[in-house]
Amino acid sequence: MATIDDFRKLDLRVAEIKEVNDHPNADKLLILTLDLGDRQKQVVAGIRNFYSKEELIGKQVVVIDNLDPVILRGVESQGMILAGSDEFTLAILSPEKKLKLGSVVK
Repeated sequence: MATIDDFRKLDLRVAEIKEVNDHPNADKLLILTLDLGDRQKQVVAGIRNFYSKEELIGKQVVVIDNLDPVILRGVESQGMILAGSDEFTLAILSPEKKLKLGSVVK
């Protein structure tokens, strides 16, 4: 079980998706370039079957900003966007209102 202290370790930030590319080695993955206001980061996400590139560009998302980078099928991912899913669909978590890029999610 996770504690509140475990949750506090996560740095959740608002980012905007600036660029979307197909992953060259995986049919379900997309490579996202995220703008956090003061910097950009690349995230690999398994959302290709649920979102088109066009609907992702400009979308604000919540990203875990302080994860160690990992290599996913040969491409570096520098964070993780948050999403919910059931057996039929997946929905990216997005602020209800536009927020300043890099805003902390509490």
